[in-house]
Amino acid sequence: MQMLSLPRTLISAAVASAFAFSAVAVQADLSSRYQDTDGDLIADVPSDESQWVDPDTLVFAYTPVEDPAVYADVWSDFLDHLSEATGKEVQFFPVQSNAAQQEAMRAGRLHVAGFNTGGVPVAVNCGGFRPFAMMAAEDGSFGYEMEIITYPGSGIESVEDLQGRQLAFTSETSNSGFRAPSALLRSEYGMEAGEDFETAFSGSHDNSVLGVVNEDYEAAAIANSVARRMLSRGVVEEGDYEVIYTSQTFPTTAYGTAHNLAPELAEDIQDAFFSYDWEGTALEEEFSNSGEAQFIPITYQDNWEVIRTIADANGVTYDCD
Repeated sequence: MQMLSLPRTLISAAVASAFAFSAVAVQADLSSRYQDTDGDLIADVPSDESQWVDPDTLVFAYTPVEDPAVYADVWSDFLDHLSEATGKEVQFFPVQSNAAQQEAMRAGRLHVAGFNTGGVPVAVNCGGFRPFAMMAAEDGSFGYEMEIITYPGSGIESVEDLQGRQLAFTSETSNSGFRAPSALLRSEYGMEAGEDFETAFSGSHDNSVLGVVNEDYEAAAIANSVARRMLSRGVVEEGDYEVIYTSQTFPTTAYGTAHNLAPELAEDIQDAFFSYDWEGTALEEEFSNSGEAQFIPITYQDNWEVIRTIADANGVTYDCD
């Protein structure tokens, strides 16, 4: 990947100060269908046992990617492990869009899932998603950066050069594909989408990368972890695109369960994530390319604070009812 001679850039002080208010009063934005009696910002497991779900087949979905069939193979060994740990059949659900994955969780058709960073608050508040794990490196470090990329020869060498040009986003629920770059461009550069630059929505980070490489988009905001995996698979080549901006590090995909799973089943699912041996698996082969080597415990309240505040800075609300 060809890199321009720009310093690694953090989300600006202006954005950071806009986020600071979040520490003052933390409260859940949950749909009225859920309760949060313990104050951890996620839906409680129903106290009425008759509302618990204990399906014969668990449905698992990973955040939408360019070719879901590739990830069905990547996850196959883990899903066998999950099946053994829970005594359930496990089905991979190849979702085609973030909206489809969110609706499946909200409607009760999805039991275990990995939601993209920016989509986690939507899944938590509107779908009763209970995240508990995230991928991390062997040393416990985790996360990815938002990058703004362009193709060589586009004439875009800095963020300021986006003025009057086109910038592709992925979807409105994406952190690195929409919310973080929107907050950055507004606060640090005084640029508004639709006024100072044209926009397009590609549907996924893979599509955005390929759109830039094929010159369908002049620039795009992406998660660099996705781009690294595409490079490792040979989907794109070194030098196919250039990076003009790199953000601070954000948490990556969160894994969790539907809120109404029977507690013993939910515990077995969590144990399956943390007991999984990555060595020699397709999961290791795919995700080691972006530095991941294990699942680690997370809490939505702590690990997603910066993501919630980016959403707040963008005026995001959760009208789920």
